Amino acid sequence: MSKERQRRRAEREAARERAAAEAARRNARAARRRARIARITRLLPRRSGRPGGILARRRREQNAIVAVVFVLVQVIAWISLSSWTGRLGVLALSVFLVPVFVTLAFDRRS
Repeated sequence: MSKERQRRRAEREAARERAAAEAARRNARAARRRARIARITRLLPRRSGRPGGILARRRREQNAIVAVVFVLVQVIAWISLSSWTGRLGVLALSVFLVPVFVTLAFDRRS
């Protein structure tokens, strides 16, 4: 009985040592990977965060409104007009009139 217990204990200890060695390999590999990523990211330029003030949020909302109106005008033109010249004319006119719309709707000069 004692020899059987000793054998099972040796098996458990061997399994524990294998698990510890595997964990050490995983930790070493993760540390090497973190070091490699840190070396690379040190060379990259830093990104500044997105402005989060009320003016920045308002500008994003206004830009979204302008984009939605532009796309809506294009969709309506593509559905209602059958000629390519009319569709391209609406596109060109829209591109030139977007700054006018922005200036009149969201007076950004002040």
